[in-house]
Amino acid sequence: MAAPMKFLCPRWGFEDIPWNIFLKQVKEEGYAGVEWFPFGEPGDYRTVLALLQSYELDFAIVMAVIEPYRNFESYLQKLEMDLHQLMEIRDQNKAPLFFSAQIGREFFDEQQIKKCLTLCQQIEEKYQTPIYQETHRNKWSYAAHIVAPVLANEPALKLTLDVSHWFCVSESYLEDQQEAVNKAILHTKHIHARIGSTQSSQVWDPANAEYAEALAAHVKIWDQWIEQMKLTNELITITPEFGPAPYLVKGNRTNSLVDEQWRLNAWMKNFLNNRYR
Repeated sequence: MAAPMKFLCPRWGFEDIPWNIFLKQVKEEGYAGVEWFPFGEPGDYRTVLALLQSYELDFAIVMAVIEPYRNFESYLQKLEMDLHQLMEIRDQNKAPLFFSAQIGREFFDEQQIKKCLTLCQQIEEKYQTPIYQETHRNKWSYAAHIVAPVLANEPALKLTLDVSHWFCVSESYLEDQQEAVNKAILHTKHIHARIGSTQSSQVWDPANAEYAEALAAHVKIWDQWIEQMKLTNELITITPEFGPAPYLVKGNRTNSLVDEQWRLNAWMKNFLNNRYR
């Protein structure tokens, strides 16, 4: 039996589209749900939950502390407050599948990272909603060589793997860090499927022949992760996550940037759906 698979559409970049129109498009495109940063736009979350229910769509929450903080202790307080507030976005019909959390900063020390991860674990247990640590530039998880030793000490840690960031940070496809990559794959529960390169976290267009090497480097890792998930028959969730400007460069594109972002993510979804279904 094939492992269940769900593709989620990012709300990121489409915040100006009314939710009823956006979710209709999401459904028609064949996504199973959305990945949403509620603090990124105003509005009553209960309306969104009702619309998700009516379209029979799931949702996951992506989050980061975006308010300024004075020091580490104030950051930790804001993180706790944000997580509790976001965990309350649920009702009797809809609850988030998981959180994808961009935690800490790249300059936090080991003890500070440990405190952040412990807090996440406590809140996850309280609300019975998984919190995945997203690999991301500018956060504690910015590079493979930083995450690997933490995983060795945190066997229960779960990742959202966005390897495009790691490729960009290391200016390589991590050929010489395979052990760290393998360890990360073992802890990965969700994928952000954006194609980056050794020079950027998002290529112009993943279908272009000039990015064949970058595409192959990502797919090699994703193939390994998919096989792992199939062995345990776990739910496979993937968010095609090509982002808006400045990730998306205008250049000589003839479509609007919103249309281009939608097109790139739809291409990524269809490519992976055809590969893994």
